[in-house]
Amino acid sequence: MPISLRTVVHRFPTPHPEADGTLRWDSTTAVAVTVVNGDHQGFGWTYSHAAAAEVIDTVLRRALDEADVSEPVRCWRAMVDACRNIGATGLVMQAISAVDVALWDLHAQTLGVSLPRLWGRERPAIPVYGSGGFVNEDADTLAANVGDWARSGCAGMKIKIGEAWGSEIGRDLDRARLLTELAPAGVDCMVDANGAYTRGQAVRVGRALDRLGITWFEEPVTSDDVDGLRGLRDRLDCDVTAGEYSWTVDDTERISAAVDCVQLDVTRCGGYTGWFRAAAVAKAHHLQVSAHCAPALHTPVAAATPNLRHIEYFVDHARLEPALADGVPRLADGVLVPNTGPGHGLTAVAQ
Repeated sequence: MPISLRTVVHRFPTPHPEADGTLRWDSTTAVAVTVVNGDHQGFGWTYSHAAAAEVIDTVLRRALDEADVSEPVRCWRAMVDACRNIGATGLVMQAISAVDVALWDLHAQTLGVSLPRLWGRERPAIPVYGSGGFVNEDADTLAANVGDWARSGCAGMKIKIGEAWGSEIGRDLDRARLLTELAPAGVDCMVDANGAYTRGQAVRVGRALDRLGITWFEEPVTSDDVDGLRGLRDRLDCDVTAGEYSWTVDDTERISAAVDCVQLDVTRCGGYTGWFRAAAVAKAHHLQVSAHCAPALHTPVAAATPNLRHIEYFVDHARLEPALADGVPRLADGVLVPNTGPGHGLTAVAQ
């Protein structure tokens, strides 16, 4: 039976302008796709640019014309192959990711099973850490974030540093110190520089973070600087982490040789098919993986990933996901529990 694809582009304004070390924004764009086959339909999305919808509506739609949706992995290969001449990375891989998520949801619904059950469940609930603390926010806002995460039982809390491309290191360290003072005892205090520092800056900041008891230093330098990441990993006590821009397993292979924990993003790395391939690469390096943002989409695949550490409960996505989908798992006691119905249990909110 022929399948049909429907795309919708959503723009969600942020409550106020937000910034990390290397970027400012005032909205988040989600490109959602519904794949329909007979009486069943699968739903997926990516966080990208509206142009990703054009890739889905043209290139990927044609790639799936003769596809058997009962074989999502072969569909994934067909989509990747069809994008050879436009490059199956970046925005194109984000588009593939959204469709792959929808295809797996459709497949599991057709079989009448949940995705964790289909893949083989490793754990009934997934730990999360709270994430936000933008560099342009004040101490009161940071304290409010920490309070929200503490009430939700988060065992880890992460804020942004690297303000203005690493030009405000004093304020970065003041904010990291404030996090350690506000966080409940036993909570992992974490920071994300979004690649803002030079290698020398990252060494000096990292040593200061070690003295503060920070346990996670994300993208201290750009993820393109694999040698820089490796050098920092070997010199610092805190975990040096990266990987959210891994589009392919080759990207994951490179980053796995340089970090303590690999970050993967199902909306970027090729959907659920790409996730399992990348997680296996990290496992071959004896590393855990951490899910970057998109907590609702990551919950089912995290439940079935042996080397999973946690999911990032990012404030922007946690806020907008209920406006995008019904069935979003609710954070309680520091964990997310996958839906037990067929597929991933997420359906598009009626427009």
